[in-house]
Amino acid sequence: MAKKPKFIVEQSRQVVVERSPKSIISEQFRTARTNINFSVPAGDLKTLVFTSSVQAEGKSTVSANLAHLFAQEGKKVLFIDADMRKPTLHLTMHTENTNGLSNVLTKQSTWSETIHPSEGTPNLDFITSGPVPPNPAELLASKQFDDMVEDLTREYDLIIFDAPPLLSVTDSQILANKCDGTVLVILAGTTQKDSVKRAKELLDSSQAHILGVVLNKFKMEKDHYYYYQYYGATEK
Repeated sequence: MAKKPKFIVEQSRQVVVERSPKSIISEQFRTARTNINFSVPAGDLKTLVFTSSVQAEGKSTVSANLAHLFAQEGKKVLFIDADMRKPTLHLTMHTENTNGLSNVLTKQSTWSETIHPSEGTPNLDFITSGPVPPNPAELLASKQFDDMVEDLTREYDLIIFDAPPLLSVTDSQILANKCDGTVLVILAGTTQKDSVKRAKELLDSSQAHILGVVLNKFKMEKDHYYYYQYYGATEK
């Protein structure tokens, strides 16, 4: 097998639900998965988008962990990096980003040519963003995108999109309008209240179906650690 480029190894991210499946953090991700499942009638959630108000709130990490968890519970999942401006999925999945979503939407590739199987998680496939295009919003609003999603929903139980921040560009509003559900990721202790309110307004204006909020990096009190350890969680 060819040796992976050094920059991919250096910048790659780890998915905690794979690295430490019994940790408290992994259990919190499972709680988020359960809440999402209960928020929509069974079978009605085929497309799900994760976004945030501003950048660096952890939406890519949260969406990657939940993509793995939905696959682990038996769903056939496709995880797509729809942040074509600052992509990261290729780093998380330890691969290159030469052929992906932007290639499909500009008709340079078919979606079947861009899909990668995930190593270690049998039901999870993914599509990287591809080369950065000059017009991501227009590509996401195109009929080519709608046709791709229509085809993919026949192949997969759930399609998860990692989208750009809402207050930076319009891409997430476009995606939220097209998807069955939207989850907003907020960085605990950092994200400004005004930013969250504005993000909520933008999702409402795009007629998004907001399923809820994930409060990322929230520090639990010691009592909560005790209860998790009591029930068998041994890793932090």
